[in-house]
Amino acid sequence: MTDTHSTPDVQALSLSRERPALTQSGYAMLLVLLLTLLAQGGAVALALDGQKALGLTLLAVASLIQLFVACGFYLLQPNQAAAILLFGSYRGTDRMPGLRWRLPWLTRTKISTRVYNVTSERLKINDLRGNPIEIASNVVWRVTDTAQALYDVDDYTKFLFVQIESALRTIGARYPYDDIEHQETTLRGHADVVSDELKTELQDRVAVAGITIDECRLTHLAYAPEIAQAMLRRQQAEAVIAARQKIVVGAVSMVESALQLLSEKNVVELDDERRAAMVSNLMVVLCSDRDTQPVVNAGSLYQ
Repeated sequence: MTDTHSTPDVQALSLSRERPALTQSGYAMLLVLLLTLLAQGGAVALALDGQKALGLTLLAVASLIQLFVACGFYLLQPNQAAAILLFGSYRGTDRMPGLRWRLPWLTRTKISTRVYNVTSERLKINDLRGNPIEIASNVVWRVTDTAQALYDVDDYTKFLFVQIESALRTIGARYPYDDIEHQETTLRGHADVVSDELKTELQDRVAVAGITIDECRLTHLAYAPEIAQAMLRRQQAEAVIAARQKIVVGAVSMVESALQLLSEKNVVELDDERRAAMVSNLMVVLCSDRDTQPVVNAGSLYQ
């Protein structure tokens, strides 16, 4: 049975969609404005020639047209748009840069469509394993639907900042900070994967505001100060263990090679006891983290 009281999709709540506005080039209307100035000059000439009534009528009509035309001019810079309203009803968006003109009773709201770059504040969250970490990101974004940005959310910039924080908390809690065995996707070891998922998560959240996320990258990732020292000691211990493992593997290979060469060139005959003693001495020399000190044996190898 279908649940009729389920929560509606956020995208379904978006009622506004950008569409082109019926506006005109302002340069053509400048020509009309110039014609009204010429008409005013002609009206004054008629009034001076004795045709006062006709001159005043022409002057009044030219002045009204001039006022009508002058009230409709506005400027748009590159990567800037203007949303046009008619008594509160959205009538479209003008994206053409330069001098523009619309009917005087239409109101306009300018909005930038340039690319913006914002760095979030450092957030303290818990990763997948519950470890407190600090995380921050850099987001490159722009407005692609001016109608949604202006009329579907109260303040699209504040809305974006809140959604960045929410998306960071969601993605940060989805992965562990680090993995000792290097078998899981982690925040520290798979930055590209995490950044791409963060971008997708954030894009889904801000689509209702007509915003497009071009890039999203982590700029800060660290353990919280209260556990940073403990985690540093753990990482140091892991590094020491990994280095020791590599040293042991190399030492075993070198001992094996030395015994094989001694045997092939008949340098010395080694029974099992002598072989074990030589292996022990070589492993101590090769694996020790201190300089070895030679010991002179005055007796036999068995003493």
